[in-house]
Formats: sequence, structure tokens, C-alpha cells
Amino acid sequence: MIEVAELTKRFPLAGGAELVAVDGVSFTVLPGQVYGLLGPNGAGKTTTIRMILGLLRPTSGEARIAGFTSATHPDEVKRRVGLVSASAGLYPWLTVRELLMYFAHLYGAPRPQALGELARLSQMLGLHELLDRRCATLSTGQKQRVHLARALIHRPPVLLLDEPTLGLDVLGSQVIVEYVSLLRDEGKAAIVTTHRLEEAERLCDRFGLMHRGRLVCEGTLAELQAVTGASSLTDMFLKLANVGPAIGRTEPVQAPLGSEAEPVS
Repeated sequence: MIEVAELTKRFPLAGGAELVAVDGVSFTVLPGQVYGLLGPNGAGKTTTIRMILGLLRPTSGEARIAGFTSATHPDEVKRRVGLVSASAGLYPWLTVRELLMYFAHLYGAPRPQALGELARLSQMLGLHELLDRRCATLSTGQKQRVHLARALIHRPPVLLLDEPTLGLDVLGSQVIVEYVSLLRDEGKAAIVTTHRLEEAERLCDRFGLMHRGRLVCEGTLAELQAVTGASSLTDMFLKLANVGPAIGRTEPVQAPLGSEAEPVS
């Protein structure tokens, strides 16, 4: 459903130098799979997401959503993607009902389909009492649920969640966990970007660790534990980011299930 192949982005700097923000990143995400694209601020996660969405043209390589290439068919890609971002806002003077129907219309969803999805999402996310309230009057947790509904109102097969738990308390983060579980059950392909590695372990089936624009290690948690000899994502990222040959690889480290991979020393 999501295919990223040798995706690279270079930005020109003064004096003829270049900043390589993303360097040859490749991975795939299957239907029903949640992929964690992880790393610290500045690792290249958001630049990668922008290229996948077709908002930023890659220097080389390509990203495809359901067979459509982001750089050449960005509108087709956007129709098939729902975006959940901590930085996104809501139109304050629209009611929740108006906002969700407005976005359904923008995505070209037929009105009967949109009304059916509005009813389904209202039941699923507990929005019934909020539908006729203006977005400006909602609490942080209520706005979060509206954000989640907005990403699904056009029934996309792919979800991108960019730092979805940023600024949320424990209860708000639990809503995200339950939402991601729902996406998995519905067969959506999802990418979660975050620098909060401990939460990624609760959300994701497969992980790609980014550092300085490169995907330095990729696989399931068990595979990464076998490759790195570390038990948690935090410990293995610190190990890969500071010592060992994995940081210098041009290809991500992969350990097939059942392999006898040696830990990185």
C-alpha cells in the first residue's frame, strides 16, 4: 500500500554546499500494518512524510501510495491519505458537523457516503454531543477526537500520523493507542512518526530508525532486538546513533524473522 524507494532530498546551502535531509530511504507498509518512522528532531522524518504526501518533490527516488507516485500524481495520493498532525488546527467558527462534512466534500466523498461515515465516526469516537458545537469551544481532548475523525471522513486506505501524541496527557495518548488499533483492524496502512520511542512500542508493528536522514535500522521489535542486542527502542537507538557500524551503512539493517543475527557491537 505504501512503497518508498531510495527517497532522497537535498537542499542547497550558501556557497554551493548541500544539506542532505533524507538520504536513500526505502521501506514498505502493507495493509493492516502500522510502521513507526522514528528518530530525534531533525532526523528527516517530517521531510520524508512531506515527500510521501507529494508536498515536497524528492531530489531522487520515489514514494507510491496504492500505486500512485507522489511526485507525479499528488492529488490522487492525497485522496487516499488521511493525515493526523499535532500541528494541524480546526476552523474555530465551524461546528464539528460542518467541519467534517466540509473536509469530506474537499476529498470528493459523495454526500450519502460522508453522512454514513459521519454517523459511524461519531459513534466510534464519542462525538454525538459535540457535533453541533463550534470547534472554538472544544477542550484539547475533544479537539483531538475531531482531528482523528477528520482524517478518516473520506475513508482513506492510508493514514499518516505525525507526532500524534505531542502535548497530550496519559488519557489523550490512550485515545491514540485505541485509534491506531482500530486502523489496524480496518486494514489501513499507517505510518507513525515520533521521537517518543517508548510510545512507539505500544503503537507500531514494524520500525524504521532514522538518524541524520538515513534509515539505519529497520524491522520488527524482535528483529531489532536481535540485531542490536538492546531490549528497548530507546536503548537500541542510542546504540546505533553513537557507536557501531550500522550508522555508516548505506542500507538499513534487516534481520529476517527466525534469523540468527549477531548483535551490533
